[in-house]
Amino acid sequence: MTVVNPESIVILFGGVGSEREVSLRSGEAIAQALAVNFKVDLVRLDAESVPDSIDGARAIVFPALHGAFGEDGRLQTLLDAREIEYCGSDAAASRLCMAKDQTKQLARELGISVPAALTFDGANAPLADSVMDALGTSLVIKPTDQGSSVGLYFTEHRSALGVTLSQIHHGNWMIEQRIHGRELTVGVLNGAALGVVEILSASGVYDYKAKYSTGSTQYQCPADLESAVEAQIKTQAEALFDASGCRDFARIDFLLDGSTPYFLEINTLPGLTATSLLPKSASCAGFNFESLGGELVASAIQRFSARNMKGKEA
Repeated sequence: MTVVNPESIVILFGGVGSEREVSLRSGEAIAQALAVNFKVDLVRLDAESVPDSIDGARAIVFPALHGAFGEDGRLQTLLDAREIEYCGSDAAASRLCMAKDQTKQLARELGISVPAALTFDGANAPLADSVMDALGTSLVIKPTDQGSSVGLYFTEHRSALGVTLSQIHHGNWMIEQRIHGRELTVGVLNGAALGVVEILSASGVYDYKAKYSTGSTQYQCPADLESAVEAQIKTQAEALFDASGCRDFARIDFLLDGSTPYFLEINTLPGLTATSLLPKSASCAGFNFESLGGELVASAIQRFSARNMKGKEA
């Protein structure tokens, strides 16, 4: 079978959102890994747009963007309109997975445990007493549509909850019962779960500081789990990946309380430095960072080839 390969892989990184610095690191790292086997063009985005220089007949795009624009489906919509093939989930799946409340509803429909929660508009924050009556006192407050633990708050008392809610004035938010369990994550590659990684934060909270401050977090990969629990988490991750319409790759986060995994969120464009969580998960399945890079782009190359062969036949 004839294969039409792209002339280059264009890595889009940077962006203008709150996760720009994380994206810059991911873009540079995945560029180095892919450059071993592909021609790579590293393009920094400083606006929410797709550069005119990208030719969908010659190149595919690797979106190394996190959070707003890159991960919420808007970039994917623009790429689709230009008939540019790209790695990762399409616009619909990206929009769905960016909305934590919607993916958790999907998890409930699949019979997967999720923390009890309520959502609210930041312009109309609920009263602390009403929240505590519904969910108790140990709570997590976070935006429904951000990543990298941006805007993440933990509260254990009414006064702290009241102060936090008084500081929220806009955006879409979620308040969840806090599950005091083991932090776990698992990569999914082309629908198949990789290794389960346990996240061991020195502070006990895996927030932005813990994620990106050197030495503040340790990781066990693979996690030390009973075989039945490990199998359950992998099965649930694959079911969520499939039901959400994801493609190519994603990373799915859980909290383990006893033997019960609670689903947290799906990351369709997870961090991609050599020490990020998806590469750690992939290392459990025998991938080094360079070989993982090849797998991350393989399906998009196949789609590019199929599209271009169809165009030639027409």
